[in-house]
Amino acid sequence: MINTGYLIYGICKSHQPSFVVDDAMKLKGSSWPISLWERFPRYDTVRKVGLSFAPANDKTGVRADQFVKGALDRTDLDSNPLTQFHSWFSHAQTNGVYHPETVCLSTASLPSGRVSARMVYLKELDAKGGFVIYSNWGTSKKAKDIAENKWASLTFWWQELERQVRVEGKVERLPDEESQVYYDLRARGSRIGAWASPQSQVLKSREELDERVKEVEKRFEGQENIPVPEFWGGLRIIPEMVEFWQGRDSRLHDRFQYEKKEDGEWDIQRLSS
Repeated sequence: MINTGYLIYGICKSHQPSFVVDDAMKLKGSSWPISLWERFPRYDTVRKVGLSFAPANDKTGVRADQFVKGALDRTDLDSNPLTQFHSWFSHAQTNGVYHPETVCLSTASLPSGRVSARMVYLKELDAKGGFVIYSNWGTSKKAKDIAENKWASLTFWWQELERQVRVEGKVERLPDEESQVYYDLRARGSRIGAWASPQSQVLKSREELDERVKEVEKRFEGQENIPVPEFWGGLRIIPEMVEFWQGRDSRLHDRFQYEKKEDGEWDIQRLSS
């Protein structure tokens, strides 16, 4: 196992990285580990320019992880992707996936098309058929992107099951009364934080943010019912495309894509990996 922190430093300084010795890394008749560059000569350029890399080469005894935990066939899928997502999400919840609600939200600004991504929490797959998240929609980068471009995507990755789900769709704001319902369920500190933090704005120091928190705490001192900020609330992503991905051996994964048709029904196709 490579000591990653030292590896990066060692590469940049053209030093030999340190290793935890295992049998695959020993020269025949020697207890010493093989040089990184002897084992991966094609990466000698990496040493010279100072890059990190993830080698995968069967001939050297090192393999990238293979996906072997399942398969996915058309007969396994529901005709509706939301029903299928609910099935997979429930399975993730009960089979050891750490915070399966964690999802990467990607947005893009216009006219540049520049994409930005961040990890958020899915809070609901609601009755209106949308994936709901909550955030600051006044000052955040995603708020600016969505004001220009209503398309967004979500990517769920459940490593323990070797599964991925991608969602693409248009976004809409939840009414304030719906956002208030969820906001009231949050811990008081989180409700205070929503008021105090001008998300994505430049701060001079951590102390500046702490002072903002103190000001908001004083403002709502003794007040249990704190109103939801007008710049904070829920966002619903209405899917136009949903893809279910099951990892398979040799990178020959199973992929199925749902595309919404004009009549509201879904077309399902298998995709090549």
